[in-house]
Amino acid sequence: MASGASMEAPICLVENENEELRVNPKAINILEKVTQPVVVVAIVGLYRTGKSYLMNRLAGQNHGFNLGTTVRSETKGIWMWCVPHPSKPEYTLVLLDTEGLGDVEKGDPKNDSWIFALAVLLSSTLVYNSMSTINHQALEQLHYVTELTELIRAKSTARSEEMDDSDRFVSFFPDFIWAVRDFVLELKLDGRVITEDEYLENALKLIPGRSLKVQSSNMPRECIRHFFPKRKCFVFDRPIKEKELLVHVEEIPENQLDHNFQVQSKVFCSYIFSSAKVKTLKEGIIVNGNRLATLVTTYVDAINSGTVPCLENAVTTLAERENSIAVQKAADHYSEQMAQLVRLPTDTLQELLNVHAACQKEAIAVFMEHSFKDENQQFQKNLVVTIEEKKKDFLRQNEAASLSHCQAELEKLSETLKENISRGAFSVPGGHSLYLEARKKVEQDYQRAPRKGVKANHVLQSFLQSQIPIEDSILQSDRALTEGQKAMEAERAQKEVAEKEQELLRQKQKEMQQVMEAQERTYKENMAQLQEKMETERKNILREQEEMLIHKLKVQEDMLKEGFERKYEAMDSEISQLQKEIQKNKDQNSLLHAQILDGFGNVLVSVLPGTGKFLGLGMKILSSQMR
Repeated sequence: MASGASMEAPICLVENENEELRVNPKAINILEKVTQPVVVVAIVGLYRTGKSYLMNRLAGQNHGFNLGTTVRSETKGIWMWCVPHPSKPEYTLVLLDTEGLGDVEKGDPKNDSWIFALAVLLSSTLVYNSMSTINHQALEQLHYVTELTELIRAKSTARSEEMDDSDRFVSFFPDFIWAVRDFVLELKLDGRVITEDEYLENALKLIPGRSLKVQSSNMPRECIRHFFPKRKCFVFDRPIKEKELLVHVEEIPENQLDHNFQVQSKVFCSYIFSSAKVKTLKEGIIVNGNRLATLVTTYVDAINSGTVPCLENAVTTLAERENSIAVQKAADHYSEQMAQLVRLPTDTLQELLNVHAACQKEAIAVFMEHSFKDENQQFQKNLVVTIEEKKKDFLRQNEAASLSHCQAELEKLSETLKENISRGAFSVPGGHSLYLEARKKVEQDYQRAPRKGVKANHVLQSFLQSQIPIEDSILQSDRALTEGQKAMEAERAQKEVAEKEQELLRQKQKEMQQVMEAQERTYKENMAQLQEKMETERKNILREQEEMLIHKLKVQEDMLKEGFERKYEAMDSEISQLQKEIQKNKDQNSLLHAQILDGFGNVLVSVLPGTGKFLGLGMKILSSQMR
């Protein structure tokens, strides 16, 4: 179950014992292993209305969710079944079957409301299952939707200058499907054949009048229209005509079920498989199984603590957990790629730094893919620090590998020279010249040896340093040379040593420059990818707000068409407020992003010595684009 999930049978996700909700750790463990994005379909409705049977059909099974055969509600809490998506292999289909609402054996009706609220919060498609027809009674039974404003919060704090908190529900609420079971009416209105969707929309029209009774009747209609922009309706005939067989419907072969019911069921399932969307949170955050597990736990903990489940708080909790994981994933990716691509020792420092730059770019991309809502870029900073430490470790390993290799190579090449020195082969007239020739051959052979790495000159210099007293001794004992010649040779030897030291110093300076340039590339790469991510997030926020505005305008237009001028006018202020907020975001986003980039730039300078000249680059990048 590395990426998706395939459970043989459902498992209880949220237990409801003695009207107290509790998350089942075994179900959470299953979800945490699902790394694929999830399409979450939840079904709610009165008990004993065939919800479980419909969910079994979506799972492609006759058995699974417990159907029950008595008047007592069988499903308690929320049950989960993760199955491979039938038509989208990159997704996992998560089916949630909830306990029946309105069970007369329950003592606290609030318990039903929490089950309904959880189904709304967790699903990407919510199926409301009812019997016979959508009439006044059916809408009254859906009073749970009117309680959502008391049970769910979009933001942790609501400020007076902002739009009403409940107006934000449309940005993260699921699509809504009304499934009408055992439907016996003709789909006709004023003598005209209508579609199932038209039947639903007609049922959701507001009743004229201002009495408390009318207002109460209109409340669920208004809530459905306001909170669920995307609505769909399906009607189903009775699966089988014989009432006595209905209680064992799961045992009846499909080809013996009512033909209309078979067709209707297939159309319903086909729609879910093709149109049910992936579960997303605000700003387009895609939910996988692991994230869904965190949401379930966070929401149930909030309910049990006596507070209202809040999307913003849940996303914050999710972000802190996910961002820590994102840093680890990115750091692991960097280490794995470096280990695969780098063969130590590298010929040059630049070779290693080039591979580092490529691996770091990929690692930042991994972090950006899996992180969200990284307040003050704290987690991205942690990644920068982590990768810097890993880079330094690779530099140390590279130097150690080069040092070991070069020392072994030089030890092997200088064996003959050392043997000749030991047996006095150069303690003869003209021995100094013979010594220089032999030492030169060692140097030349060493220079030709491949892949010596960054410590090649350092090891050679150490070797030559160790030869200075030996050469001086051979020089002074060489009777073939005059005192003047010996002085000239000694001066030449000192000059060679000084030149070698200068060469080493130049190499160190060059390497320091290369390391600083690598840190500058790190700075630029982090800033560029952060800017790209922020721009994507900005577009997502504006898209959500504009979709919300389109929805509000449509609701307002419908109010006018239906003759509710007061409601039409009352929505003017809401729409105006939303339009102002959209414009405010457009106006402030660029400046805000520039400030964030500039602030993060300062943070990077503090953890990346050598990037001082890039201070304020974040502001400059954005200001250049704003011209």
